[in-house]
Amino acid sequence: MTNNLQATTTLSNGVKMPWFGLGIFKVEEGPELVNAVKFAIKHGYRSIDTAAIYGNEEGVGQAIHEAMKEYGIKREELFITSKVWNADLGYESTIEAYETSLRKLGLDYLDLYLIHWPVEGKYKEAWRALETLYKDGNVNAIGVSNFQVHHLQDLMKDAEIKPMVNQVEYHPRLTQQEVKTFCDNNGIQFEAWSPLMQGQLFENPLLKELANKYNKTVAQVILRWDLQNGVVTIPKSTKERRIMENAAIFDFELSTEDLNRISDLDENLRVGPDPDNIDF
Repeated sequence: MTNNLQATTTLSNGVKMPWFGLGIFKVEEGPELVNAVKFAIKHGYRSIDTAAIYGNEEGVGQAIHEAMKEYGIKREELFITSKVWNADLGYESTIEAYETSLRKLGLDYLDLYLIHWPVEGKYKEAWRALETLYKDGNVNAIGVSNFQVHHLQDLMKDAEIKPMVNQVEYHPRLTQQEVKTFCDNNGIQFEAWSPLMQGQLFENPLLKELANKYNKTVAQVILRWDLQNGVVTIPKSTKERRIMENAAIFDFELSTEDLNRISDLDENLRVGPDPDNIDF
């Protein structure tokens, strides 16, 4: 399945999405951000995930353009994701938000555009806007983020196009099995944010034991577990060494038994907000 950093999964509409990418949640505008994105592209990453609320789309765009020039990468080799924020969820406002993101990134199109959170009573109009953007050829794929099964069912009742991706908090202590099974059964690609649980798993005894067994870091074991479970993943880092290390997961494979042992760490424990109780 995935034997190198450019390996892709095929979304329900035929678009190819890299299994692995760089997340840049909370990385502020400035040289650190620009360098992180450039390091990632230099070392073979092709997928970069940002969002309007991160407030760093301009820096991401700058890094993409510099990297394309310096490393001879074409735009179509990259896979760029952004997300519409809660305050902009509405038909016209979502289309405007998309255009703002494009302008900040300095791009002609996005590869994937997501609704960031399932705000009750607002996400259906936003989805209609995403469908328009998609049908008009302005974005290659559309999806959602942080949607639970009932949100997806509600959205799909009226949707013409079903989401191609659902990006959620996913790590060994929050495996979201019910949502994942629903997505798998409906051809919606599952994607993990905060795959390393913001560093809270690095001292876990089982994960340390497996890291020793496979001669890998705990982070590499977790990220490999994601891929072997068919989950696209976007770990965040700004340090070149860590960006390279996170991606060095294509030269080993976890046994089925070890995959299951990791999955058994699930405690339904979140580090981010609960999608059923959002007030932002």
